[in-house]
Amino acid sequence: MATTSEHVDLRDDLIRLVTSRLLDPLEILLPQADLVGLRSSVAADAEMWAAQLLGEDAALARQLAIRLMAVLYPGDAPFDPPDGWWATPLGRVTARRAGHPSKEGVSFGVAGAMLGITRQGVHDLVSRNKLSRHPDGGVTVASIRARLDHRREL
Repeated sequence: MATTSEHVDLRDDLIRLVTSRLLDPLEILLPQADLVGLRSSVAADAEMWAAQLLGEDAALARQLAIRLMAVLYPGDAPFDPPDGWWATPLGRVTARRAGHPSKEGVSFGVAGAMLGITRQGVHDLVSRNKLSRHPDGGVTVASIRARLDHRREL
């Protein structure tokens, strides 16, 4: 179960991201537009999104995480965040609920970022069969998600 601080951190991160990536550019493009209603709607929606991402319905959380990635990080290339992104509230919940948005296997460095541990820690988990190697090298995202779920249950 999610803690209150985890929920609040995620909600605040979502508000910041939606505001900076969507509303602020609209305000620049459409200076006469009244975005006050949209800003308060984002605050309410972010509360609901945080609850859904952290809630019991894994399928809903995964679908929402994928939708948020598509809207907040649009582009022609698959979303491949820097390692530090995985330490953000949205990055942590995305790792657990959806895994990497565009890969089935990731490097040991990315796996470490997703798990919040060092690359050496990932090597140790792979050697102890706590994480699975990907056939193309690195670690499977499925085993990272399983590890995150297992840690959450403890």
